[in-house]
Amino acid sequence: MTTDSSSTSTSAAGGGISTFKGQERALRADRLGTGGLLLSVLAATAPLMVVAGVMPTTFAVMGIVGQPLLFVVLGVVLVLFSVGYAEMSRHVHNAGAFYAYISRGLGGTAGAGAALVALVAYNALQIGIYGIFGFEVSGLLATYADVEIAWWIPALVAALAVGLLGWLKIDVNARVLGVLLVIEVLLVVIFDVAALADPGKEGLSLHAFNPDTLTGAGVGTALCFCIAAFLGFEQAPVYAEETSRPHVLVPRVMFFAVGGVAVFFALSSWALTVATGPSAIVGTAQKQSAGLLFFLTESRLGGTFTDVLHVLFVTGMFAALLSFHNVVARYAFAMGREGLLPAAFGRTSGTSGAPGTGSLLQTVTAVVVVIAFAIADDKPVGDPTAPVLQLFTWLGNIGALGVIVLMAAASLSVVVFFVRRGAAGAQAWRLATATLSGLALLVIAGYTVKDFEVLVGAGPDSSLSWVLPGVIGLALAAGLVLGLVLRARAPEKHARIGLGNEAFQLDKAASS
Repeated sequence: MTTDSSSTSTSAAGGGISTFKGQERALRADRLGTGGLLLSVLAATAPLMVVAGVMPTTFAVMGIVGQPLLFVVLGVVLVLFSVGYAEMSRHVHNAGAFYAYISRGLGGTAGAGAALVALVAYNALQIGIYGIFGFEVSGLLATYADVEIAWWIPALVAALAVGLLGWLKIDVNARVLGVLLVIEVLLVVIFDVAALADPGKEGLSLHAFNPDTLTGAGVGTALCFCIAAFLGFEQAPVYAEETSRPHVLVPRVMFFAVGGVAVFFALSSWALTVATGPSAIVGTAQKQSAGLLFFLTESRLGGTFTDVLHVLFVTGMFAALLSFHNVVARYAFAMGREGLLPAAFGRTSGTSGAPGTGSLLQTVTAVVVVIAFAIADDKPVGDPTAPVLQLFTWLGNIGALGVIVLMAAASLSVVVFFVRRGAAGAQAWRLATATLSGLALLVIAGYTVKDFEVLVGAGPDSSLSWVLPGVIGLALAAGLVLGLVLRARAPEKHARIGLGNEAFQLDKAASS
C-alpha cells in the first residue's frame, strides 16, 4: 500500500472516497435529505414565473384554452419517463446524471455528446433568466423607489450573488431555495383559491379540461411552452452523490416533483381560466400579457398582495437562478472528473465540498453573456426588447430544446442498458414506459425545432429559426467529436465516461 500522505488519510465525508485527494474528487455525501433535495429540484421550476409568465404567454400567443389539460398530458408523459429514469438512478449515482445514464446505455461517445449538450442547455436556461430578472428588478425600482437603472445592473449583481452562494454547502443553498419556494407556492395557492371563490361570469367552468380545446395548429407549440415549465424535476439525480440513500431518495423526489408540478400547474392555469371565464382568457391574456396574474390579483386580493407578489416574482426567479447554477456546476464537476473538461473542474472546494471551479465557470459565463447583451442593447431603460424578448426567450428555448433531446436520449438509453444487462424481462414494463415517453419527447422536440421562430418571436424567414436550435446541434457534434478523439487517443479516459466515483475507486484499487 502506498504511504503518500495525499492518499492515505481517511474520512467518511467523501461519500465512500477515503482520501484527501478523493475528497477533492467527490461531492460530500449526506448533505441532502428528501426535503432538501425536493426543494432544490422544485426551485428550478420557478412556479410563480410559470404562472405569471409562461401561462399568459401560452394563452395569448397560441390561443389554446385547454392549457390545464396540456399540463395533465405532459405530466403523464413525464411520469412515464420518470419510471425508467428513476430505475436507472438506482444503478448509476453520478452528478453527470443525463450524460452518465446515456453513457451507460449508449456508450462513452454518446455520453460525451450528451455532456456537452447538458452543459450548454443548463447554462442557457440559467443565463436566460437574468434577462427577465434584471428587467423586473429595474421595473420594481422605478415603481417603488423612483430609481431608473438599466436591466443589466441588477442582472450582474444577481450573477455575483448566485456565484457566491454556489460556493457554499449545498444544504445551505437548499434552505435558501426552500424558503423562497414555499412562499411562492403559498401566494399562488392563495390566488387559486380566490379565483375559484370569485369566478368570472362563466362560473366554475371545467371547459379548459375539454379535449376539444386542444385542436388547431398551435397545440404542438403550446406543448413546447408548457414542457419548459416542468424543467427541474429531472435534476434530482444530479445530487445523488450528496444524499445518504440515493437509490431511495432520488426516485422518490422525482415522482413527488413531477406529480406535484403537474397538479399545481394544471390547477393554477385552470384558476386563470375561471377568473376570466374560458371564453375570455385568450383575449385577456393578449391584452394584459405578463401582467395577467397581477391584473387578476389586484381586483380580488388588493394592491398590497399584488405588490408582494411582484417582489416574490423576482425572488422566485433568483431561486431558479441558484438552482440551475448548482446543476451546471455539478455537470462541470462530473465532466472534469472524467476527462471531458480540464481536471481542475473535477475537484471540490475544501471547506464546503461544493464544486467550486464549476461554479466559477458558470458565473463567468453568465457575466460575459449578460455584458454582451448589455452592450448590444440600444433600447431605452424600461424597453424589454433586449432582456426579455432576446436574452430570456432565445436562451430559454435553446435550453429547453437541449433538455428535451437529453430526455429522449435517456429514454432510449434506459432500454438499451437493461437489455444489455439481460434484465429485459424483469424490467419489461419500465422499458415499455421508457419507449412510450421517448417517442412522445421526440415528437415534442420535433415541434420545438419546427416552430422555433414562434417560440422566440421571430419571423418565418428569420435566421434565428435555425441558428438558435443549431446551438444544440453544434454542442452535440462537438461532444461526439470529443468522444471519438478520446476513444482513439485516450481509450482509458473514454472508458471512464459516466463512471463517476466508480472510476476513482478503480484508481484507488490500482494504486493499492
